[in-house]
Amino acid sequence: MIKRYISTFALAFGLLLGTTAAMAEGPELPSAGTNLRDTASLQRGAHLFFNYCVGCHSLKYMRYERIADDLGLTENDVMSNFNFTGAKFGDTVISHMPADDAQKFFGKAPPDLSLEVAAKGPDWVYAYLNSFYLDPKSPIGWNNLILPNAAMPFPLWELQGEQVPVMGAAKPGDEPQIEKLKLLHQGRLTPEQYQQATRDLTNFLEYVSEPAALQRRHYGIWVVLFLLAFTFLAYLLKKEYWKDVH
Repeated sequence: MIKRYISTFALAFGLLLGTTAAMAEGPELPSAGTNLRDTASLQRGAHLFFNYCVGCHSLKYMRYERIADDLGLTENDVMSNFNFTGAKFGDTVISHMPADDAQKFFGKAPPDLSLEVAAKGPDWVYAYLNSFYLDPKSPIGWNNLILPNAAMPFPLWELQGEQVPVMGAAKPGDEPQIEKLKLLHQGRLTPEQYQQATRDLTNFLEYVSEPAALQRRHYGIWVVLFLLAFTFLAYLLKKEYWKDVH
């Protein structure tokens, strides 16, 4: 029995080490610094999504009505600023790009982003939005460090501007690799403002991936308070029960 437990533990530990090593092989990602309790950030992120992303990407598991309730917005706020397809308040967020056009422009339909952060993590999405650069060899003129040869053109270029790669030194016989990206032409935002904008957008997409997280964190406070109160009452009951026992 003991040998079996030791073998199971060794196997689990080996798998953990293998997973950790595999993660370490990937590029180091900057921290997105998202905060679902920051309602203003979520509102700004929603504004960015509906002005720059919804033309191609849907949120098929999210309803306009739910966005209004969770982000402290009125029906008029949402339908006036976020609804460009004539959808109803209770409808889900569906891109207005026809599937045939998407196939023609990108070679495949752009993915739904409802679960993007849940699948790849907020740090990955944030890094992706900050890693586009000009690439004359690409058919769309853009490339991305985090997702090389991505079929998506850079939708936020007017905000960030245009980045170009800076190549690192290469060993003889090796191809030079991109060492970093340099801002060639600044967009409408400063680098700090753009980083905040992509942080807000990532924050909104993280909320979209699990809207219940907002309620769960709110309920969590009350659950902790209940447990503290229950523990205190249990302590008083214990003292009362054992006071005559010596």
